[in-house]
Order: sequence, then C-alpha cells, then structure tokens
Amino acid sequence: MKTIGILGAMAQEIDEVKKLMTDVKTHEIGGRTFFEGFLEGKKCVVAFSKWGKVAATMTSVILITVFKVDEIVFIGTAGGIAPGIKVGDVVVANRLVQHDVDSRPMQKQFEIPQLNKIYIETDSRLRDLAMQATQSLIERGNGVIIDKEKAAEFSITNTTLHRGDVASGDKFINSVEQRDTLLSLLPDVKCVEMEGAAVAQACCEFDIPFAVIRIISDSADNNAHFDFGNFIKEVANAYSTEIIIEMLKRY
Repeated sequence: MKTIGILGAMAQEIDEVKKLMTDVKTHEIGGRTFFEGFLEGKKCVVAFSKWGKVAATMTSVILITVFKVDEIVFIGTAGGIAPGIKVGDVVVANRLVQHDVDSRPMQKQFEIPQLNKIYIETDSRLRDLAMQATQSLIERGNGVIIDKEKAAEFSITNTTLHRGDVASGDKFINSVEQRDTLLSLLPDVKCVEMEGAAVAQACCEFDIPFAVIRIISDSADNNAHFDFGNFIKEVANAYSTEIIIEMLKRY
C-alpha cells in the first residue's frame, strides 16, 4: 500500500486532520512528532514541518528515509503577492523557487547550487488532484470552503483557486517594498512563504512526487500583521482538513 506524507506549515493546520486518523501510532524523531495511521482508508504519516527551510527539509527527509513515504502533500498559509490574489484564496503550486538563494557570480540569482535549476516543478498528478479537490469544495460551498459566518469575519466573500509559482525564503515578507521587489524579480510568483521550496528540493533529490497547497492569509504587505493565530485556527485549519480529505477521496 502506498504511504502518503502530509505536512502542515503550522501545527494547528493539521490538528483536525490528526483527529480524523485511525489506528494511529505516534513517533518522536528529531524533536518532531509523526502521526502514522489511516485517513480515508489510505496509509498516511502526518507531521508539522516546523518553520523555515531547514526545518521543513529535515521533516521531509525523515518522512522519506524513515517512514518511506511514496509522496508528500504540503499544505499551509502564505502571503499573496500577485495581482488578484486575496485573503481566503487557494494557490496550488506549479513550481517552487527559493527567493533568498543568491550565489552570484558563480550561478544565476535563485539558482539552486548543484541542482543547477531555479524552479522545481510539482508532480502533475498530485497537482491535478489538489486542483480538483479544492474546486469541488468551492463549488459545493457556493463560493467558500468554510462556514459563511466564519468567512465573513475575515472578509472572505468567495474563494478563488489559482495555479502558479510559489516562492519560499527564510524571511517574512511584510512590506509593500519587499513584495514589489520580489514580484519584479519573479513575476510569475503568486504567493510567498517559508517552507515549500525546501520540501520541493528534498523531494526532487529523493525523486519523491509532491504537491504544495497554500491558503492566502494576507497580502504580504504592511497589513500582514492581523490576528494570524485566529486565522489559522478558524480558517486555515478548516481549509487544510477539507482539502486533504477531498484529495484522499480521489486517490
């Protein structure tokens, strides 16, 4: 049976997913807790990636080498930077790029040393599953994935599904200047976060199919300081659970 690794960028984003698991065994490895069990009849290992690229890489490598997962689905929040991206939208990654990698003049800006590439592409099958699952949830919810009253608290009037590039770096982007500079250098990027491209590189080097799904929590500008904890608890947690379960139903 195939084993699916599921990573959440925030511990709270996988709380409900863990509650739905059956036959659960917990494992403490490298300061991390891994939950091994079944979801929708599929064998899964669920974990909190921890923040930042190094932490996310370590968690991914443990999933791959210790638990022998066959593929990884990573889900979490991100700051939207592309025009038309708003809070409550979902971005399914097409490619991942590390926006803080710069070894010029030895290599091009953003190029990953040794891999000699700037972008790492997600697995087409998992990407399509994520797109189908999210779109189905949006349609069933008449425009929103979560309860409409809860959505209204965060001014989420409708959820739009996007497919595009995602940029990762060990820096929280929270100003218009930072956002605009990044977008000028990487114009195809839809959103920014701190882990996805690290997971992508680990999966690429181990030849493991992967997908990255991001829920937009802010616009990566001077307003990116609202009650983030409440958004995670009330919105991202629900989004993550619904999307992951809907994906597993379609495996």
